[in-house]
Amino acid sequence: MVTETYHVPAISCGHCVMAIQRELKALEGVVDVKADEQTKQVTVTYQEPATPDAIAALMEEIGYPIAERLN
Repeated sequence: MVTETYHVPAISCGHCVMAIQRELKALEGVVDVKADEQTKQVTVTYQEPATPDAIAALMEEIGYPIAERLN
């Protein structure tokens, strides 16, 4: 299992947090998602078949592109 944290500048409110958590948790292989509107960070714990590319593509698709990977 892998845990990665991303900086997502587009997070601005609780609705953003809920949308990100809902969408990423629906991605096969994603085990846990924590998003924070204050730090604009999203931490994702995942295993196969989820991949960093799949996570980034989904974030882009839902309007919250990843600016950088923090770890």
